[in-house]
Order: sequence, then structure tokens, then C-alpha cells
Amino acid sequence: MLEQLKHKFHLNDSQWELFSSCLKKLKVPAKTTLLQEGEIAKRIFFIEKGCIRVLFNHDGRDLTLQFFFENETVASMESFKKGAPSLMGMETIEPCTLWFISKHDLDLLLPELEKVSGLRNKFTEYLFERMFLYMRHFFSFIKDSPLERYQNLIQEKPIVIQRVPQHYIASYLGISSVHLSRIKSQLVRKNMKSS
Repeated sequence: MLEQLKHKFHLNDSQWELFSSCLKKLKVPAKTTLLQEGEIAKRIFFIEKGCIRVLFNHDGRDLTLQFFFENETVASMESFKKGAPSLMGMETIEPCTLWFISKHDLDLLLPELEKVSGLRNKFTEYLFERMFLYMRHFFSFIKDSPLERYQNLIQEKPIVIQRVPQHYIASYLGISSVHLSRIKSQLVRKNMKSS
């Protein structure tokens, strides 16, 4: 995991030594809250093992926005950068092995990290990728039926179907678990007819 981070950020040995000295390892069980909605984010997480979901509360119901898996980075970036209350929370779905860097440590490292060629572009690319995924998910709610959203998920991110409990998938799709069961039954019947 650490070696992948070094290559991902294109750090030379001395920069990596400085950066990695600030990384801390954290092992947590499933259903661990890493960030509460409304809390100020103080850590960026790098996932070595496990799955994290990003969520927010709407009228007492948790709604899932995104899932993150091994070798992905997750944080409430707006909150982390601006020190504002987070609009979302983060929770582990599986037992996780994580690495994190605190805002305090990252702020101390920034003068050195700003010297890294292309790091700002890498960070901007990451933010645009996240924004694109959220926009795509949002537009899917406007233009696609729940069945189409589920089929898109199967096609684009099968790991979610394989590893995430059904009630979280239903929440991500904006439907009830019962509705998701009906959709799955419908697809099974359709596949049996076409066989």
C-alpha cells in the first residue's frame, strides 16, 4: 500500500520519507464511524483493505453517496480544506486497514509537497474525478429508472454488488430494500427467459 502511494504521488525518496513519517495506520471493525456529518474533517484516508461508504442523513434516513475500496483515497475534501462542517459522514462497511494523514501534518508538509512536479495536477484530477462521479450519480436519479441504475452499477462497479450489503446498495440507488429485491427477481426472470 505504501509503495503504491509513493508512486501515485510521484514522490522522490526524501519527499516520501517526510510524507510517510506522517502516515498513521488504523485498523477498525465494520460499522466504524470515521467522520460524522457536521464534524470538521481532520484526516484523509488511504484504504489498504476494506470498504467505506460516504453518506448523509435525510429526514432521519441514511442515504449512501459513494463506496470506496482498496487503494482509493477518501475524505470530505471541502471540510478538510476549508475547516467547514462536513456535509457527509463516512463509515466502514467491512473491517478496514487504513492509513491516514492529519490536516495538521499535511499543512506542515505542504511547502515541501508543493515542490513535487505534477502533484497539484494529480490532486485537481482527483477532485474532478470525485465531482464527476457525484454529478453522474445525481443525473442518473433524474434520467434513469431504478432498474437502469442497478444495471449500470452491475456493469460499471461490480465490486459493489459483490461486497456491499443489499440495504446499502438500495440506499445508494435511492430505493427500498424491497424494491431492490423486486428488481433482482425481475432480472433473474428476464435472464431465464433469454436462456
